[in-house]
Amino acid sequence: MLRQWVETSMPSFQNFSTGFRAVVFGSSGGIGRALCDALEAAPECGAVVGFSRSTDPAIDLEDEHSIEQAAGTLADTGPIHLIVDATGLLHDEDMQPEKSISAVDPQVVSRSFAVNATGPLLLLKHFHHLMPRHERCVFATISARVGSIEDNRLGGWYGYRASKAALNMFLKTAAVEIARKRPQAVCLALHPGTVETPLSAPFAGDRALLSAHEAARLLLDVIDGAESDGVGSFLAYDGKKIAW
Repeated sequence: MLRQWVETSMPSFQNFSTGFRAVVFGSSGGIGRALCDALEAAPECGAVVGFSRSTDPAIDLEDEHSIEQAAGTLADTGPIHLIVDATGLLHDEDMQPEKSISAVDPQVVSRSFAVNATGPLLLLKHFHHLMPRHERCVFATISARVGSIEDNRLGGWYGYRASKAALNMFLKTAAVEIARKRPQAVCLALHPGTVETPLSAPFAGDRALLSAHEAARLLLDVIDGAESDGVGSFLAYDGKKIAW
């Protein structure tokens, strides 16, 4: 994996301090693994820690205690300058995105919210205090363009759309609070594009696909270039703003 980064264009980290430390959630997924690879290969990054359901300690977004325990393992290791949440749930063997309102299942909607919205909020709750107070630092979460209320012109996908919209609101609300004590902090909701991963593959259609490593590089470039505004931003992988 690291060789692939050496042979392709590397993300730039011009706006992070040399030796910055990073944490990636969802490190066993396609985008999460690619983010870890990129950060491990970057000479500017001093350390990167990945968390997922298969790491030790493991995290489960539906189990707050597991998140609190994971944060505790980093409490005495120094400030974390970059936190990226690359988790998310669109479908699995028990759920599929709804094509119409008649397909809405309250249990599926509840699970979508637990994983896509409440889970990342709990990551923020337990990890934001590990970010430095007087240096540039970033919390970024993988959202989705379909979570934009203004951009919704096709309908469908009730649970996923609504859970990502809730995630965006959680992120924006936390950004206001975090900026009071960490004025250089940047909080981002990011749309990664249509990425060649198991999450999006069944629904890609004829869209052009980004590889996970391409998406990770683009997202890290956006993260590096984003400015602190104290209210949070919703950006696509190409750096363009998306309407909330």
